[in-house]
Amino acid sequence: MPNALGAGTEPDNGMSAPEPAGAVIECRNLSLTFQTNDGPVHALSDIDLDIRRGEFVSFIGPSGCGKTTLLRVIADLEQPTAGSIQVNGVSAEQARLKRAYGYVFQAAALYPWRTIFRNVALPLEIIGLSKQEQAARVRQNLDLVNLTGFERKFPWQLSGGMQQRASIARALSFDPDLLLMDEPFGALDEIVRDHLNEQLLQLWAKTNKTIAFVTHSIPEAVFLSTKIVVMSPRPGRVHDVIECGLPADRTLDIRETPEFLAIAHRVREGLRQGHSYED
Repeated sequence: MPNALGAGTEPDNGMSAPEPAGAVIECRNLSLTFQTNDGPVHALSDIDLDIRRGEFVSFIGPSGCGKTTLLRVIADLEQPTAGSIQVNGVSAEQARLKRAYGYVFQAAALYPWRTIFRNVALPLEIIGLSKQEQAARVRQNLDLVNLTGFERKFPWQLSGGMQQRASIARALSFDPDLLLMDEPFGALDEIVRDHLNEQLLQLWAKTNKTIAFVTHSIPEAVFLSTKIVVMSPRPGRVHDVIECGLPADRTLDIRETPEFLAIAHRVREGLRQGHSYED
């Protein structure tokens, strides 16, 4: 596997995925209802879920099933109307104030008038780190995503995949324990997406982060994850939780193996069983 996300660092003999230890996210009977002019919209219903430290957990389900909403609840961008959630043993609000997570959006969301260096440095500017510390952290994280040498470029001078890697570097700049990723590769072509999937696994192994990842792609979910959460349509419920059990040092070739195909089949069946085409 190419060492694209760890430029200048030789990979270990096989990726050493972190051992899960301790709950990072705990949801208990979590529900969320939006009040609209057309009446209530039940987005999430009775979510019970644990994400352990060091896990890579993908959320998959049909459009409108609440995957992104659940990610936003974890990030304290939405508040549940029932039930509870804890992030690192505290409320989601306290975790946000402690900067416990980095968030990678569907679009790279880089400021076009700021260089890549200054985009990655933005969270560090906000929290008031010194210029010297900002520079050190920006260099470290750009190296981690193989963007060393692109510091002075502007976002519009980079490809879509490179922009998303810059977005990941920005999310990691203040060293959060948890990385929340909302379908970050969905707009990219399949070749670039496959390449970034491999790179993301390397990044996960190097940083020991806990990752919560939203996707619509079954192969992507199976390839990346230690655990897959299959969600049913609105109101979003957890239909199935699938432990992947694939080796940590996987490459794209694993997608042709019986083990991979069996997991993908279970995900597909879960989506079919949980989906009502009358909705």
